[in-house]
This record gives sequence, C-alpha cells and structure tokens, in this order.
Amino acid sequence: MSSNYDIIAAHYAASDRLDLAGMMANVSATVEWTEMAGFPCAGTWIGPQAVIDNVFKVLGTAWEDYRFELERLVDGNDVIIGIGAYSGTYRATGKAMRARVAHVWRLEGGKVVKFEQFTDTLLVANAMR
Repeated sequence: MSSNYDIIAAHYAASDRLDLAGMMANVSATVEWTEMAGFPCAGTWIGPQAVIDNVFKVLGTAWEDYRFELERLVDGNDVIIGIGAYSGTYRATGKAMRARVAHVWRLEGGKVVKFEQFTDTLLVANAMR
C-alpha cells in the first residue's frame, strides 16, 4: 500500500498530466472537499462526482491554462500539506493571475477523506473583473 505522502504526490502528478481519473483515484466516495470562500468554486462538495462537477469542470471551462504548481509537499502522516501556486487566464476577461495556495489533505485507509484549500482569493477575483 502506498503511503499517504505517495498518494498525494500521485494526485499532483496526475494533475500535471491533466488526468482527472488519476487525480480522483484515491478519493473517498464520501470525501468532503472545501474550496475557500471567495474562490470561484467556493463551498464544500461531498463525493468525487460533486468535486469534478463543481470544481474541476468549472475551472477547466472558465480558465485557460489553469494550473497548480507544487512547490513543496509536507508529510504529516494522516495530514499532507501541498504548497504552491495557481495560475491561469480567465477566459471572460483575458486577465491572468498567479496566487499562492496551500492544500490540506486528510487521509484514512489510503483514501482522501477531507480536502481544504487556502488561497489569496483577491488575486483570483481581480482576474475575473
């Protein structure tokens, strides 16, 4: 069985490949996925399909070249922290953004059960205006 660190590293590697199935491979059927208030996909989404529909599809449609660039992965056993930056261009305005972000992942039994995002939502909002 892969370590929690390896599971999240594999999620980010799948993200780099634009492999949605790979990104969701180790996500619990009852995951609680929270996007920060003020972010375009703000809210808590329950289950992988809700995350796909309300986060990844929305970002993929509204933004051009939307990316998360991982800078550092911190191993806290059942809690893994991903630190990096979002970037992309908002299609409706043509404005680019780059915002620092931290992802907090909680795993149980080799599955992601909780995800919470912390980012500078003002930088994202400015690109959308």
